[in-house]
Amino acid sequence: MTVSIDGSSLTIEKTLRVARGFESVSLSQVAEENIERSHRSLTDLIQSGKMVYGVNTGFGSLLNVRISREKEKDLQANLIRSHSAGVGDKLDSEYVRAMMLIRANSLSIGYSGVRKELITTLIDMLNKKIVPVVPQFGSVGASGDLAPLAHIALAMMGEGEVYDNGTVRPSIEVLEREGISPYSFAEKEGVAFINGTTAISAILSLELAKSFHLLRTSVNSAALSFEALRGTDRAFTAWAIETRKHYGQKEIASEFRDILLGSKNVKASSETKIQDAYSLRCIPQVYGAVLDTLNYVKSVVQNEINSVTDNPLIKGNDYVSVGNFHGEPVAFGCDFVSIALTDLGNIIERRIARMVDSNLSGLPPFLVENSGYNSGYMIPQYVAASLCNMNKVLSYPSSADSIPTSANQEDHVSMGMNSALKLIQINKNLERIIAIEFLLGSQGTEFLTLPIAPKVQKVKEIIRDKVPKLTHDRPSYNDINKIIDLMESGKLTSFSNERDLQ
Repeated sequence: MTVSIDGSSLTIEKTLRVARGFESVSLSQVAEENIERSHRSLTDLIQSGKMVYGVNTGFGSLLNVRISREKEKDLQANLIRSHSAGVGDKLDSEYVRAMMLIRANSLSIGYSGVRKELITTLIDMLNKKIVPVVPQFGSVGASGDLAPLAHIALAMMGEGEVYDNGTVRPSIEVLEREGISPYSFAEKEGVAFINGTTAISAILSLELAKSFHLLRTSVNSAALSFEALRGTDRAFTAWAIETRKHYGQKEIASEFRDILLGSKNVKASSETKIQDAYSLRCIPQVYGAVLDTLNYVKSVVQNEINSVTDNPLIKGNDYVSVGNFHGEPVAFGCDFVSIALTDLGNIIERRIARMVDSNLSGLPPFLVENSGYNSGYMIPQYVAASLCNMNKVLSYPSSADSIPTSANQEDHVSMGMNSALKLIQINKNLERIIAIEFLLGSQGTEFLTLPIAPKVQKVKEIIRDKVPKLTHDRPSYNDINKIIDLMESGKLTSFSNERDLQ
C-alpha cells in the first residue's frame, strides 16, 4: 500500500505504517495543485517588493533587518546551517521518518509558499529509506522545532548526516548514490520547513499508539492479578458503572466483565467479599480516565498533523505572521499522556506489592514455596517501585515552564520537545512495570484452588510457554524480558475483544 499525502487525511495509523513499516508515500493531485497555487502567490509577493518575514528579512529578533534580493536564497541556506545546533543522543529512525512525513503533509496544505520539489525530495528520501541523523535536544517547541527540523533540512542539502544500513554517513554520499540531487532551498522554504511542531507531533503520534497498546495489554495483566488476589467483580456491575457518565470507565468495566467471564475463582470471592482495595475495585475508574486522556490527545494529534504550522502564511495576495508554530497543544498532549501513564504504573505497582505481601494476598510470601530459603519475586516489586518513581519525576510537565529565546522576541515557548522525549521513557518504564505484573500475576494464580476465567487462563498459558512457574530462585530479568517480547508481539492481547480501546 501507499500513503497518499493530501494535507488533510493523515492519521496516526498511516504515520505508523510509514515510520515503522516503511510503506511508500506519494503526493496527491489535490496537494500538488494547492502547493503550486501557494507558490505562485509567494512569487507575486516577492516581485511586488513587499517586506515578508523570513523571505527578505532576518529571523527572530532580527526581523527588521532587510535582506537584499540577490541574497534571499542564501538566507535560507544560512538559516538551516545556523539552526543545525542539536545535541545529545540521536533520535530513533522511526521518529525521524514520522517527522519527514508530517512535515511533507503540512507543507502540502497550500499556505506555505514552497515549491513542489521540496516535498517530493522528502518523499523520495522516505521511499528510498534515507533517514537523516537528528539529535534529541535543542527545541523549545515554539517558532517550531527548529533544531530537529534543521538537521533534516541539512541532510537534504547534502551537508548533514544520514543513516546508511546502520552506519552514519555524510548525506551527500547517500543522496548521490540513490540518484537524489541535494536540495537548494528557495525563498521562504528554509523557514517554512523548520518552523513547525513536527518533532513533537511525530514523537507523540508514535508514542500515543504505543500507549493505547500498553493500556490494552495492561487490562490483561490486571486480570491476572485480579484472579491471583481473589477479587470480586461486583464493582464492575454494569448498572452501577453506568451511573457515572465517563466513556472510558464504561469501556474498561465492560472489558473486565468480558475477560473475567466464567471465573469460578472470582465468583466464589464475589459471594463472600464485600469489597476490594482500590487497586482492584477502581480499575475501571483509573484505567478509564487514562483511556479518556489518550482519546483526547489523539484528537489533538489528528488535528495537528493535518495543520499548517509554519510562519508566515500566504493566501492569495495576503500574508500573515501568525503563531501556529507554537507547540502548546501537542506539548500539553505529551504531558497529559505522561501523567496518565505514570498513574497507570502507580496502580499496577500497588497490585504487584499486594501480591508479594502474604498478609494482604493470602498467597505464599513473595509468591514462592519455601520462602526464606527462596526470596522469590521480592525484587521485581522493588524494580516496579523504582520505575514508578522515575516516571513520577519524568511526569512533571515541561510545558509548565517557559524560557524566553531570541532576545525576548520569542518570549513564551512550550518546551514541548522535552515533554515528548520524556514520554518516550515513561512508555518504556510502563512497559516494564506491566511485564512485572504479568510475571507475578501468572505466578500468583499457581496457588489458587478454583479455576480462573478461560481468557485469563489463556494469558497465563501464553506466558507459561516462555516463562515456567517459579519453584526456586532464578534470575528474573530474563523472564521479564521474555514477557516484554510477548507484549510487543501482540500475543498477550490477540484474543481480547475485537474492538479497540479507543
